[in-house]
Amino acid sequence: MIEKDQLVMMFEQIADNTDWDLSEPLIWGFFFTDASAEKLRAVAPVLEQQGYRFVDVFLADKDEPADPDLWMLHIEKIEVHTPDSLDARNGEFYRFAAEHGLGAYDGMDVAPVNPEED
Repeated sequence: MIEKDQLVMMFEQIADNTDWDLSEPLIWGFFFTDASAEKLRAVAPVLEQQGYRFVDVFLADKDEPADPDLWMLHIEKIEVHTPDSLDARNGEFYRFAAEHGLGAYDGMDVAPVNPEED
């Protein structure tokens, strides 16, 4: 589980190491995992109805070739977050994963918005 103090550190690192304006919208990517690609594809429309853009369902990289397959659902949304709002969003996604019987909510990434994607 991602703790709020980890999010505070993440925001501090972004502020220290990039020229991104954290008060402006950024592309926030969110990831869910499951052993079944079909289960992940089935929840994508639910998330799209909540304003997220479906990006992909893909097979995660394995540490060992014998490890079982693990699929990832990637969604994204352009929005502004603070450590508090992102902590709340993570809580929503942990509950969403549990309610839909998914393997896990696996976290997020962030990137600047490209002007041509506005």
